Amino acid sequence: MTKRKSKGAYMISAVAEMYGIHPQTLRLYEREGLLKPSRTEGNTRLYTDEDLQRLEFILSLARDLGVNISGMAIILQMRERMEEMQRQIQDFVKYIQEEVLSRASAAADPSKGAIVPIRRAIVTPAPVKKKHT
Repeated sequence: MTKRKSKGAYMISAVAEMYGIHPQTLRLYEREGLLKPSRTEGNTRLYTDEDLQRLEFILSLARDLGVNISGMAIILQMRERMEEMQRQIQDFVKYIQEEVLSRASAAADPSKGAIVPIRRAIVTPAPVKKKHT
């Protein structure tokens, strides 16, 4: 469905023509919070490549799956949450990897300590009892 040719920002009329939709549809998507194009000083909407990717997803929901605007909002919100959770998981995995490497290198050098400290018990021999005969 990608119809973009170059990077940049696109005015509402160009976007509407590229995707075969009415400019009012784009304005509706903006009013409903589905799209957030930037604005020029003259208040002209400018759609970035990222906006167009999001629009393609929205149009796919509407055209291919028959999802209404409320459903789109929920799906987009869930998608953003999932992406954020994925970022958090990646950050956590990276932290764990760094921590394991750090502790493994510390364990290789006894002067830096070990992952689990070793406590050596002091064993004292028990007194030997003499047998009386």
